[in-house]
Amino acid sequence: MNKQRIPGVATGRLTAEEYSANFSDIHPPLSAHEALVEAQRCYFCHDAPCMTACPTSIDVPLFIRQIATRNAKGAAHTIFKQNIVGGMCARVCPTETLCEEACVRNEAEEKPVRIGQLQRYATDVLMESGEQKFSRAAATGKKVAVVGAGPAGLACAHRLSMHGHDVTIFEAKEKAGGLNEYGLAAYKTPGDFAQREIDYILGIGGIEVRSGVALGKNLSLDDLTKNHDAVFLGLGMGGVNALGIEGEDLNGVADAIDYIADLRQTADKAKLPVGRRVVVIGGGMTAVDIAVQTKRLGAEEVSMVYRRGREQLKASSYEQELAQTSGVQIRLWAAPVRIVGEGGKVTGVEFEYQGDGGGTGETFTLAADQVFKAIGQKFLPADIGDSGITLKGGRIGVDEERRTSVAKIWAGGDCVDGGEDLTVASVEDGKLAAESIHRTLTA
Repeated sequence: MNKQRIPGVATGRLTAEEYSANFSDIHPPLSAHEALVEAQRCYFCHDAPCMTACPTSIDVPLFIRQIATRNAKGAAHTIFKQNIVGGMCARVCPTETLCEEACVRNEAEEKPVRIGQLQRYATDVLMESGEQKFSRAAATGKKVAVVGAGPAGLACAHRLSMHGHDVTIFEAKEKAGGLNEYGLAAYKTPGDFAQREIDYILGIGGIEVRSGVALGKNLSLDDLTKNHDAVFLGLGMGGVNALGIEGEDLNGVADAIDYIADLRQTADKAKLPVGRRVVVIGGGMTAVDIAVQTKRLGAEEVSMVYRRGREQLKASSYEQELAQTSGVQIRLWAAPVRIVGEGGKVTGVEFEYQGDGGGTGETFTLAADQVFKAIGQKFLPADIGDSGITLKGGRIGVDEERRTSVAKIWAGGDCVDGGEDLTVASVEDGKLAAESIHRTLTA
C-alpha cells in the first residue's frame, strides 16, 4: 500500500495497482464447473420458498435445474421472463435477505445455495452470446411514454415492446440506467455492466431513449399525455434529505449519492479527491457504499455513524460485515448536532449520544476533513407539477396495477408510495404497470 501520508482531501492517495485491486469485482463470477456444482446443491423444493421470497417471482428451482442440466441460456430466459434486469439484480440484490435467506438449507444450518451467483452466471452466458430470447409482437400502433430510464422504466418499456407497443423513454441524465448506472458501488458492477445490460434490453427494438430531457424543464406531463396513449412515471427520488444542522454548507460536506455518481463516472479513480479522515452520517446501503469506497480510495479513517441501534440499521448484515472488514468503524446511537469547521472547511462533526427516549445530552466530536450525508432521498412533488396526481406519504399514490389517480398515467419504483428502494422491486413495478397498460390499450 502507498505509505505516503497525504493530509486533508486529496487525489492520488494510492498506486494504480491498488486502485485496480480495490475496485475489481467484489464477487468474481462462477466458472461453468463451479456453477454446475453449486446448482446440484439445490433441493428443487416443490413449494419453492426462494421463489416466493423473490419480488419478481423468478422460478428459482427451474432456472437452477436448467443450469444443472447445462442449459445456461435456458436458465437466463427463465430469469429474464420475470426480471429483464436480472443480470444487475444478480449483482446488487440483497439476496441474503431475500431468496437465499428463504433457502431450506439454512434450516440444516448449512450455507444456502448461492442463488445470486447462479443467476449471474446464467444471465452473463446469454448476454455475452448476444442471443435475443425475446421478440416484439405485431405492432399495435399505440405509443407509450416512459419517464425515467431506471430499472422500473426499463422493465416497463421492455414488456410494452414485447406486446408490440412503441415506447419512448425520456431520461434526464446523459446515460440510461438510473441508480444502476449512477448510484451503486463501483466494485459491485465493474466493466460498464449497467450499459451493456441496457443495450441488451433495448435490443428487442421498438424502444427509443431520449436523454437530457426532464419533467418540468424541457418536458411537460400534459404534452406527454396528449401525444401518447399512456404514460409511465419511473422518476425515482430526485431530492436528498438534509441534516438541518449548523455547518452543513461547509466545504468538505457532500451528499453521498452525488459522490458515488462521480465515482461511477470517473475512469481514473486517482483523480477523485478523498479525505484522510471521513465521517459518513447514515445507516443504509448508500452509507455503506460511500464508506467502503472512500476506504478503498485511500482514506485512513472512515466512521459510519447512525442515530439508532444495530437492529434498526437499514444496511443488511452482509453489508455491515463488508463495511467492518473493509476497515470502516460503525458507531451507533449517535446523532449529529453540528458540523464544525475552520476557515470555511469542515474539521469535524459533533454528535450527541442517543437513548431510547432521544438525546442524552452527552456529546463527542469526530475529527473529519470530509463528511458525507447518507440519510436517504426524497421524492420531489415539483417534478409532476400541477398534474392532479394524488400523493400519498410524500410520493405518488398508485393502486395494485400501479395506476395513478390521473387517467392514462401509471407510476412505479422509488417514486411511488410503498417503494422499497430495491432494484428488483422497481423492476416488478415496471412489469406490473406494463401489463396493466397493455390490457387498457387493447381492451
